[in-house]
Amino acid sequence: MKPTPAQDSTQPSEATRNRVTLAPMTQDDLDAVIAIEQTAYSHPWTRGNFRDSLNPLFEAQCLWLDGELLGYFLAMHGVEEMHLLNITVAPAHQGQGWGHMMLDALSLVSRHAGAQWLWLEVRQTNLRALQVYALYGFKQVSIRKDYYPAGRLQREHAVVMSLKL
Repeated sequence: MKPTPAQDSTQPSEATRNRVTLAPMTQDDLDAVIAIEQTAYSHPWTRGNFRDSLNPLFEAQCLWLDGELLGYFLAMHGVEEMHLLNITVAPAHQGQGWGHMMLDALSLVSRHAGAQWLWLEVRQTNLRALQVYALYGFKQVSIRKDYYPAGRLQREHAVVMSLKL
């Protein structure tokens, strides 16, 4: 069961939430997206990865606060499911509830698209993300061995998780 704003002190205030917008990601957003991506990950997505995701097969959204990019998510439409590929909050804004807000938005978009399941993979060592997803209601389904690059000639396992919408 995901926490309500009253239960979770990391949630942004109502006044702050009222200044937030969620908008489709565009080519014009890519510089800001790439800047966050490169600071947030040791193995960031490339500009080409993001550019290729700007088409109707994907759901690509940016979360803005007063013109500042707080985060973004990309998901791929499937048959009665949505697959979360990337969700990122700018490091300076992590721990403030923005990830939960984007998961809420993705859940709504997914339901509207007819999805009954939301799927994702997360690095096995990304304990913070695993905790966020578990609190949100995702369940571990399996492990994908050697899924992620983890350094020179090394790989890291992914935890596969799903959420019934």
